[in-house]
Amino acid sequence: MVQLTDGLWKYFQAAGQFLYSLALGLGGPGLFLLALVDSSFLSVPEGNDILIIVLSTGQSWETMSYYVAMTIMGSIAGCCILFAVGRRGGAFMKSRFSRANLRRVEGIYRRWGLWAVLVPAILPPPIPFKIFVFSAGAFNLSFRRFLLAVLVGRSIRYFSWGILAVLYGEAAKRFLEENIQMVGSMLMLVAAGGALLYVLIRIRTRNRSGEELA
Repeated sequence: MVQLTDGLWKYFQAAGQFLYSLALGLGGPGLFLLALVDSSFLSVPEGNDILIIVLSTGQSWETMSYYVAMTIMGSIAGCCILFAVGRRGGAFMKSRFSRANLRRVEGIYRRWGLWAVLVPAILPPPIPFKIFVFSAGAFNLSFRRFLLAVLVGRSIRYFSWGILAVLYGEAAKRFLEENIQMVGSMLMLVAAGGALLYVLIRIRTRNRSGEELA
């Protein structure tokens, strides 16, 4: 059974590479399709990020926004599929994650809630975004909050690349290809800073409410 699932997974990854090439020729609809499959069951590491830069280089702000919007919508659609599988307890996806990782992610959800989806949605690989999407359904996170987190996170990530593509073109593409790990670390620090700021604001608001009641 393990060999069967591993074989299927490798097949899906190969299909993802084919879809990357196809998406490059289709433009906006291709970006939607690639983002959908990449956010659900297939894996095309950095595929959406690189395609946004490649297709947006030398284009207008309106064209870039169209490409980014198609990518965001495709990613949301794919995440919704994986969320639904998690809600119903999909055995195949569970086989892709160790029990230890699932327990660890459950602890993250219990502590951070919405942020457990929003932060990974911003970060590029090797952050394992799928386990957070799947777990959001499995651990009964509110669907509306889930959608909001994916929308905000993916918008920040993909519009960042689109803006860089319009401003810097080929230089942005080379930078992404050569420094994806550093970019991921920087985005993680930014996201962590945002989460810390949110926690501090919540604590301050609670303290003020307590003082007013006293």
